[in-house]
Parts: sequence; C-alpha cells; structure tokens
Amino acid sequence: MAMHCQLSTLMGSNRYSIQDVHIKTGLARNTISNLYYDKACRIDYETAERLCKLFGCTLDDLFVISDTEPKRKVNENYFVI
Repeated sequence: MAMHCQLSTLMGSNRYSIQDVHIKTGLARNTISNLYYDKACRIDYETAERLCKLFGCTLDDLFVISDTEPKRKVNENYFVI
C-alpha cells in the first residue's frame, strides 16, 4: 500500500500556485513543493492542519491510500525508486 498526497489536485481546483499556498499558510515553499510533487516522506500535524484549513478539507481529502505500490523505473544497471 502507498499513501499519496492530493495537494496538486486541490491547488489546481483552486488555481493556487506554490507561492499562493506559501503566502496563505506560512509554510515553507520546499514543504509545499515536496507535497505537491508527492515526494514527501512525512508531514507535521501543523502542516496538515494549515493545508486542510486553507482548502476547507479533511485529511481524507488531502491524502489517499492506494493498494498499488509506486512503479519503479528500470535502468540496465540499477533500479531508480
């Protein structure tokens, strides 16, 4: 199973840029970017709370759990995760 962040979808539906979310929440642009691109490994409660407050959503809207593992790209000499 894998958890995925839906921040990019929420931002797109509200037409927010990473800079817009940064200004409205006070979160670091790097934090927002990692969540936007679904690259984050963890999230603070405060970060989740600020994002849910901004988008008027719940954690169920911000994150989804899928049954499939992320696809891995294969190179001739090594695996890239």
